Amino acid sequence: MATPAEPISPRSPRVAAARRLARRNFRTKERRFIAEGPQAVREAVAHRGEAGPTLIELFATAEAAERYADIVEAARAAGARVHHASDEVLAEVSQTVTPQGLVGVCHFLDSPFEDILKAQPRLVAVLAHVRDPGNAGTVLRCADAAGADAVVLTDASVDLYNPKSVRASVGSLFHLPVAVGVPVEQAVAGLRAAGVRILAADGAGADDLDAELDAGTMGGPTAWVFGNEAWGLPEETRALADAVVRVPIHGKAESLNLATAAAVCLYASARAQRASGGCRSVTPS
Repeated sequence: MATPAEPISPRSPRVAAARRLARRNFRTKERRFIAEGPQAVREAVAHRGEAGPTLIELFATAEAAERYADIVEAARAAGARVHHASDEVLAEVSQTVTPQGLVGVCHFLDSPFEDILKAQPRLVAVLAHVRDPGNAGTVLRCADAAGADAVVLTDASVDLYNPKSVRASVGSLFHLPVAVGVPVEQAVAGLRAAGVRILAADGAGADDLDAELDAGTMGGPTAWVFGNEAWGLPEETRALADAVVRVPIHGKAESLNLATAAAVCLYASARAQRASGGCRSVTPS
């Protein structure tokens, strides 16, 4: 039988502390952030950092605790403090209009950039000037799906732990190493020194993605640099790359949004890298 959760008052200091995490300065000070919904909380429960479990505490409504009993029990087993939360409490700690009944408080989990380099990554997404939190989280999700080894958010990009970024990643935040606050020049220099080719994704790029694939130049370690959806990458950032690559538009669309372009670029690299090493999806004839 499941252990009853601890009831908690809307006036509890723990509720107030969780509510403050909506603000970046408090997140940075406490090195904690909010993960909402069953998918994000499930991944948070499974994740462990160097200091131990990532999930610190969980607020769950009675309905959610019954529906997602496996997540709640796993959270408790991992050492998280589980609170029985009324709808009023959940409204206080949630950052969504329609909460899904589970809100977790988590430790920061970003990795030092040096550790990412030491792991000799083969595919990396660098978010150089991405200011929209939804875009940042979605690109992180695309990188995870494409099998990237890491994501780097430069100091000119949005906060990784913005609630919209966390939600848009749909749990991928907990799946791969992410470095934050790295100056773009340092990110490019470090990756290049580690043997990684730097490709800047830009709609006005001189090189065509299809041509790169046809030329067989994309099978090696690669880092894709992505910029702001509205105004792309600054010239000084494009100049840092080994090539500036555009995704070809074969139809009449004016452009692709950032997340779609990132998915196309990352999957192109993933396919080229797997093909060069023997693609497991190909069945011998």
